[in-house]
Amino acid sequence: MKTKSLILIIFLLTTVLNSEAKLKATIYPGAFQTDLYFPLLKDKVIGIVANQTSILGTKHLVDSLKSSGFNIKCVFAPEHGFRGEKGAGEEVKSGTDPISGLPIISLYGKHQSPDSNDLKGIDIILFDIQDVGVRFYTYISTLQLIMEACAEHDIQLIVLDRPNPNGFYVDGPVLEKKNSSFVGMQSIPVVYGMTIGEYASMLSGEKWLQTKKTCNLVIVPLRNYYHASKYDLPIPPSPNLPDMDAVYLYPSTCFFEGTAISLGRGTKKPFRYIGFPGNKMDTFSFTPKSIPGVAPSPPYQDSICIGIDLTGQGATMKVIPGLNLEYLLKMYHAFPVKEKFFNNFFDKLAGTEKLRKQIIAGKSIKEIKKSWQADIKKFKTIRKKYLNYPDFEK
Repeated sequence: MKTKSLILIIFLLTTVLNSEAKLKATIYPGAFQTDLYFPLLKDKVIGIVANQTSILGTKHLVDSLKSSGFNIKCVFAPEHGFRGEKGAGEEVKSGTDPISGLPIISLYGKHQSPDSNDLKGIDIILFDIQDVGVRFYTYISTLQLIMEACAEHDIQLIVLDRPNPNGFYVDGPVLEKKNSSFVGMQSIPVVYGMTIGEYASMLSGEKWLQTKKTCNLVIVPLRNYYHASKYDLPIPPSPNLPDMDAVYLYPSTCFFEGTAISLGRGTKKPFRYIGFPGNKMDTFSFTPKSIPGVAPSPPYQDSICIGIDLTGQGATMKVIPGLNLEYLLKMYHAFPVKEKFFNNFFDKLAGTEKLRKQIIAGKSIKEIKKSWQADIKKFKTIRKKYLNYPDFEK
């Protein structure tokens, strides 16, 4: 009997160690799988959707492709620009990249989708951008518009998949179509638990694209990725997400963009410093300053804000994954003029007016989260069809 117990213990321990070993194995983004997509690029005119995260080894993907002799016509730049030098909402201008000499076509602002002139002569578009797995992070909106443009103009799209640093859970209200915008185009939760390649497959497979034509889509997969993986981004995906602490807190604290509360833009700790001038319920203080290319005109610029410092709290998301509404409810209760707490952007971020109304009505976090579950369950059924990697749920 003791022998059987010992064998069982050894088996379970071996299983756990093997699982941990798999999760700790080096993850290789799709860009590294050159044998899968370089042959597709031979003798083709290429357009690239890229930014500062589009790295292959130690070089930028654009530089690697140019040195390999591929014919790159232009680069399409999303929010924050090709080199990631623009803050949230800042204008991204078209022009010429001083490093590569390539034409840059902005896909942010009034010109969010490439037109016929932009795509003239292009055979293939390569999409390689590091996402963070949150609905209101605009790179997946750019992805959808690129897919639609490729479908309309019969251009093949190759998506080089990258890990989702928040891909180990699904949570948040599911967007209602009346609240669709560039910060949320589809009826998915705030945190949707898919890589950008899996999400592209879902957009195509569920026929969510705003075109009757089909996108000729190729996904170049990751190696050694699991949805339970905790992947540290080697390069900040945008100026105000400088490290993993901010990336993990972002899904929960970005809601403050739709309120009268500062979320630390214009400080060293965006998405971790939260507060407002005159707050009587906290003691931590910070003063937002103008930071060119990061936060040129932050809320409450040069004013002392009193609030809370969430530095280090991002690590708890890895242990207890899920949106944390505690900060949002705390600040709502602290803010003296309740009717001025929310602005028109909040419902766009939440994807629904229900969350705002639940907070005003004094609903508990448990009650609010319970109201999401039926929609999340429906979404997970759809999501499961398009997963290319082992899920965090069995």
